[in-house]
Amino acid sequence: MSDDSTQHPLKIYWIMWGALFVLSTFSYATDFLQDGTLRTTLILAFMFAKAGGIVWIFMHMGWERLAFKVAILGPPVAILVLIWLMSLEGHYVEGSRLEHYGESTFEPQTPEHH
Repeated sequence: MSDDSTQHPLKIYWIMWGALFVLSTFSYATDFLQDGTLRTTLILAFMFAKAGGIVWIFMHMGWERLAFKVAILGPPVAILVLIWLMSLEGHYVEGSRLEHYGESTFEPQTPEHH
């Protein structure tokens, strides 16, 4: 016999499916924006929202214990923090290099064909 109390109501899945449809519509609507920071930020925000919803509802993460959530979600968050720190360092190194050496005057030469 199955216990009906452990089964999630289908309404949750239909609501999530509708939310994914709406988020995808907004994501595709960003194609009409000019390339730039706003467009990239919106695309990434919609992507993370859809991925989070899929993990939370369809992969049943919302019903798991806190320790399991931390074990699964902790490493990707740590990686994102490390990527952000590397980005900060890269901007610092580039700025200090420009400050110390000035703008590059290097112009690549095209190979000559005989």
